[in-house]
Amino acid sequence: MSDTTTAEPARTASGATVPVLAFAGIVVAVMQTLLVPVFKDLPRLLDTTPGNATWVMTSTLLSGAVATPIMGRLGDLFGKRRMLIASLSVMVVGALVSAFTDALLPMIVGRTLQGFAMGAIPLGIGLMRDMLPRERLGSAMALMSSSIGVGGGLALPAAALVAQHTDWHALFYGAAGLGVLAIALTLAVVPESPLRAKGSFDLPGALGLTAGLVLFLLPITKGSDWGWSSPTTLGLFAAAVVVLLLWGLMELRVAAPLVDLRTTARREVLLTNLASIMVGVAFYVVSLVLPQLLQLPSETGYGLGQSMVVAGLCVAPLGLTMMFTAPVYARLSARYGPRTTLLIGLLVIAIGYGGGLGLMSAAWQTVVTSVLLGAGIGLAYSSLPALIIGAVPASETGAANGLNTLMRSIGTSVSSAVIGMVLANTADDVGGVAVPTMQGFRVSFLIATGAVAVGLALAFFLPRRRPATTTRLRASSEEDANLARAEQALAGAPGTGAAVAGEPLRGFRGRVLAADGTPVAHAKVTLIDRHGRQAGAALSAADGGYTLAVPARGPYVLAARAAGHGPLAHSATHAGDDSPVDLDLSLPGETVSA
Repeated sequence: MSDTTTAEPARTASGATVPVLAFAGIVVAVMQTLLVPVFKDLPRLLDTTPGNATWVMTSTLLSGAVATPIMGRLGDLFGKRRMLIASLSVMVVGALVSAFTDALLPMIVGRTLQGFAMGAIPLGIGLMRDMLPRERLGSAMALMSSSIGVGGGLALPAAALVAQHTDWHALFYGAAGLGVLAIALTLAVVPESPLRAKGSFDLPGALGLTAGLVLFLLPITKGSDWGWSSPTTLGLFAAAVVVLLLWGLMELRVAAPLVDLRTTARREVLLTNLASIMVGVAFYVVSLVLPQLLQLPSETGYGLGQSMVVAGLCVAPLGLTMMFTAPVYARLSARYGPRTTLLIGLLVIAIGYGGGLGLMSAAWQTVVTSVLLGAGIGLAYSSLPALIIGAVPASETGAANGLNTLMRSIGTSVSSAVIGMVLANTADDVGGVAVPTMQGFRVSFLIATGAVAVGLALAFFLPRRRPATTTRLRASSEEDANLARAEQALAGAPGTGAAVAGEPLRGFRGRVLAADGTPVAHAKVTLIDRHGRQAGAALSAADGGYTLAVPARGPYVLAARAAGHGPLAHSATHAGDDSPVDLDLSLPGETVSA
């Protein structure tokens, strides 16, 4: 049963593709922390109450959570590059709306539109998987995944500098400019993926998920204002449970669901998504605690008395370290696998928060904490897309990574609510102003450490895999052997491919055909398993025939390529018995340079 097609010939990814996609991810992530330096001044700037001003931040969070799985699925169906550009365009419009207003309602509208761009992160990861060779994929996905933290970390000092020396609307003009630059670079450098999922967009599923997420995240973000035991908060939580349960039952009955819950329920996917929530919690705690500690007056006895800009610079190593861990992750993952790398990252985070409990008395100590946490979070974030991609079919890459990004957003939302409540309940009243205490900061770090401990337990139960280097060498030698046998077969046994005549075949067989139905000789047919690893390869014979044996039952992707023809990716499932599956592969009629 096919669920993937090739809609157009693929362009080869250039060396600039990965930096451009990572830059787009960083630009999108900037939206999450853009207003943090001026958050306390928003009621005055927008002439509204503090409670209403929080909607400026909440709206971005909610729209981002909704957009990630939806844009991922749209990318699988209609093109990931196309949806990436659409996400960035909506963000630019939202930034300009916010730049031209001092009123609350238009500001909320603009911030909501900016949040929709969060779908760019999973779309970028999906593009990388579809286009890049395996030797480049690990570090590329690590950089793209870490862009969430990199953008958030670097935005703090930059936004603080702008807000302190210019009109605060300049923040949105700058964001719009960055968005336009990201769009231009994407159009110029990033090719469209040839892979498409078959089926239609699940609009009822999208509406149901949107309603459930809003009902769930709204009381999390506003619970401290409304009261955690208030009828509004409890009623919204109850409604969220009902809506999400009904949505899940509906998705299980849909042929082409927005989120494949059966795939999501697999142990590897489920545990990875749950661990992602814990990493999201841990990431946001440091972003909430250290800037406040740094800016509190030294007269409190524990505040470090730094300016807004200096505080941002002290926290900036968090994002910079995350960026520089991408190549480190690639080496560790290639040797030990993404599961082990995730465990190492979580251990480093635990060390960072544990050591951070005693490193709060000087600005340089917060820099050390930021570096440690940045390294750990960078390794953990980098591992997540590799674990997800290794567990889902190629046609579900965008939607699956969108759901994983959503899990991280839920983690940051929970972290914001819980840490906000802790700091509020432990604050001292000084002249009618609530001042956070050292006790509140340390309790927050302990909560982050607890979340990391839960994440470690979840990651420990992830299935073990062979290191990527072993897989790559095995696949490479298998491909060489298959192609050598195919060349020998082509000399005297037309119609054979990777299997020798007379051998029982448990796999796929058929012919490679041009758009007009004529056979294509010497086409390379590659077999890819559900983990994205090569399981075999063959050359088509003079009559276009090929055969490919499968190592086990399950879903596979057959990728065909020949000089003068566009590439083809075709998904099929083998039942695992000794009967071959007949499958003809028709290459697209459009030609590409040989």
